[in-house]
Amino acid sequence: MTLLFRLVYWLNRISSWLQHWVQRRFTTAGLLVLAALGFSVLIGPDTDNNVAYQGLTVLFFLLLLAVVFSWFFGGRFAVVRNLPHFGTAGAPFTYTLRLENLTRKTQAGLVLLDNLADPRPGFRDWLAVQRADQRQLRSFRISTRRRGNPFRLATVNQAPIPTVPPGQSVDVPVEMTPLRRGILRLSSATVARADPLGLFRGCVNVPLPQSVLILPRRYPLPPIALPGTMKYQQGGVAQAAHVGQSEEFVSLRDYRHGDPLRHIHWRSWARVGQPVVKEFEDEFFVRHALILDTFTEYPHGDVFEEAVSVAASFACALQNQESLLDLLFVGPNSFCFTAGRGLAHTDQMLEILAGVRACQDKPFSTLEHLVVDHIARVTGCICVLLAWDEPRQSFVRKLKELGLPVMVLVLTAPGPAPKLDPGPLRDEPERLFVLEVGKVQEGLAKLQ
Repeated sequence: MTLLFRLVYWLNRISSWLQHWVQRRFTTAGLLVLAALGFSVLIGPDTDNNVAYQGLTVLFFLLLLAVVFSWFFGGRFAVVRNLPHFGTAGAPFTYTLRLENLTRKTQAGLVLLDNLADPRPGFRDWLAVQRADQRQLRSFRISTRRRGNPFRLATVNQAPIPTVPPGQSVDVPVEMTPLRRGILRLSSATVARADPLGLFRGCVNVPLPQSVLILPRRYPLPPIALPGTMKYQQGGVAQAAHVGQSEEFVSLRDYRHGDPLRHIHWRSWARVGQPVVKEFEDEFFVRHALILDTFTEYPHGDVFEEAVSVAASFACALQNQESLLDLLFVGPNSFCFTAGRGLAHTDQMLEILAGVRACQDKPFSTLEHLVVDHIARVTGCICVLLAWDEPRQSFVRKLKELGLPVMVLVLTAPGPAPKLDPGPLRDEPERLFVLEVGKVQEGLAKLQ
């Protein structure tokens, strides 16, 4: 069986390479001629009933002549790419490439093709996806829903290049649409020009490795009352521009506009000759735990990707609130990252979520141990789960027994799903929300 999978894998790699090469080399007119040539090859042998064999020779020599003409395109170019620091999955953005003509001739009729690094997976990753898809198939059921390629990272539109005089440069805008979160790598830029017949392109490839971080998709959230109240935190959290409620003295700093006069340190002012104020710590504040479930058999599935997007949406929604947010999940290692109130920015949490991967080699209890060890510091929990089975219900039940307010969001696959039993949330079913993939925005709009 493994040998058969390896054969299918290599056939898949070869066919994807051939498809990529054809799309890059042939123009739209060239693809029509190529399709007509293939059709002629199929029906041409039946010379008694059609005359397609006559067009076969003409079409073949047209393409052959176009390929020969493309060999004479030998331009030299320098290219500099100006990428943004971040992008967002599903949101197109535009960046520029500066192209310089290094030849002594004016170059016209050019097209710029920006190249992504080879997105084709290794055999192990490809096999894992195939087996996951097989587990989802139901016997004697015909599914009309086609699953997209999980390894396709982005689409990049080709861009026409204005006429470039010798030794001059032009800026070429290019539009890219990221399809997946994570690090998106680009390998090179290709400058292409069609032959005089307009069928086949000659190409000059300029190596240009670069990368951009693609953040998870975010959804707007309605105003919601998150669970939890203020709680004493041992040692507090030092604030750079905020006066704490506990009046725990931390240090001295320069006066800033708006600081209360009662916090001015008069002796230091007299010594240095400028206003100096006392700085304090907060020891009572709200601290939420955002718990992301990463345990799934479908690492490239839409359910897991939407769960990451929901977690990112909550991270952004809490950025303006006077509270801390602890992101907890399990990947290769147990992970806890705290943001808010001067500790870290939301962008840093989004960068972490951009790199989250599914956990397949550890039990769900690993996440439970991480949360229980951290639970004494938090005042409320937001759980983003991939299922509502017994281990996850038991986990939520333990949180409830510890007296923590809990909000649970369960991601489900598209299509009608049975109504979930509230289980440990039976006394407050309004805290259990089911989000269907494809209708996540509608489900989040119902939060309260």
